[in-house]
Amino acid sequence: MIFGVLLSLCIAVPSWFLGKAFPVIGGPVIAILLGMIITLFLKNKAPFDKGLKFTSKKVLQWSVILLGFGMNLGVVAKTGAQSLPIILSTISVSLILAFLLSKAFNMPGKIATLVGVGSSICGGSAIAATAPVIQADDEEVAQAISVIFFFNVLAALIFPSFGRFLGFTTDSGEAFGIFAGTAVNDTSSVTACASTWDNLFNLGSETLDKAVTVKLTRTLAIIPITLVLAFIQTRKQKKEAGSEDVKSTFSLKKIFPFFILYFVLASLITTMVYQFVPAGDALDFFKSAFSFLKNVSKFMIIMAMAAIGLNTNVIKLVKTGWKPLLLGFCCWTGITVTSLVMQKLTGIW
Repeated sequence: MIFGVLLSLCIAVPSWFLGKAFPVIGGPVIAILLGMIITLFLKNKAPFDKGLKFTSKKVLQWSVILLGFGMNLGVVAKTGAQSLPIILSTISVSLILAFLLSKAFNMPGKIATLVGVGSSICGGSAIAATAPVIQADDEEVAQAISVIFFFNVLAALIFPSFGRFLGFTTDSGEAFGIFAGTAVNDTSSVTACASTWDNLFNLGSETLDKAVTVKLTRTLAIIPITLVLAFIQTRKQKKEAGSEDVKSTFSLKKIFPFFILYFVLASLITTMVYQFVPAGDALDFFKSAFSFLKNVSKFMIIMAMAAIGLNTNVIKLVKTGWKPLLLGFCCWTGITVTSLVMQKLTGIW
C-alpha cells in the first residue's frame, strides 16, 4: 500500500504550496490536475492501486473526522436542519431524472440506478453501497464510478468561479458552503470546492465546515435509499423465482457511513471543551490544537484529491459510451439548478 500513499504524498506537498501561491485555483484542484496528468504516463499502475484506493477513501474520511474538531455540535445540527429541504429536493430530482432518462435512452437499469444514486447522495461511496444490493457487476460499477468522478473533477474545477459569477456572498462561507454540499456529487470534490472558496476570500475553514456538515447530512440518505432498493430487488427476485425463500442482500453494517459518527464525536468534544474549560492557558492550548488539526485535515484533503486525480482516466471514460456520460450530466445539472432554486426560495442566497 505504501507506493500509492507515497505517490499521493509527493503530489500533495507541492500542491499545498502552489495552492498557497495561487489561491484562485487552490491546492485540492492543483492536486487533482497533477494526478490526472501523471496517470496518463503511468504504464503500470498496479503497484499503486491499493495505496491510491486507501488514500482516496480512508484518508479522505479521516480528514472529514478531523474537521469535526473546532466545530460546535449545535452549529452542526442547525446546519443539517437548514440544508435538509435542499438535500431532499436535489436527491428527488436526481433519482427521478435517472429513472426517466434511462427509459428515454434505453439504458440498462442497473447503470442508471448507480449513476442516479451516485449523483444524488455521495458519489463512489453510494455506488459501492448500492451495487451489491441491486447485484450490479464490476463493469457496471466501474462505468458508474468513472462518470461520477468525471463530474466531480469538473465541479472542483469550475464551481468556485461559477459561484463568483452567480454572486454568492464572499463575506461568509454559508451560501457557497451549502451550494457545494448539496450540488457536488462526492465528498472529495465538496471539500475541494469549499477549500478553494475559503482560500480565495480568506475565510479560514468557514466554507469547508459548512459544506462538509451539509454533505454528511446528505450522505445519511444512503440508508433509506438502499433499503428501498433492497426491497424492490428482493420482490423482483421472488417474482422471478416464484419463491418466498429469496433473502435480501441489504446489510446496514456494510453501507452505514460510520465516519460520520466520529465526526459528530469530534464536534461533541469541541463543544464540551468550549463549554467547560475556563478561559486561560488550557483553553488556548485546545484552540491551538484544534487549529493544527484543521490544517492537517486540509493537507489530507489535498492528498485524497491527488489520489482521485490518479484514478481518473479521461480517455477510458470517453470510450465507455455517451449514454452514461449524458445521464450523469443531466443528473448533475438537475441537482445544481435545484440547489440554486431552493437556496433562493429559502432565502439562503
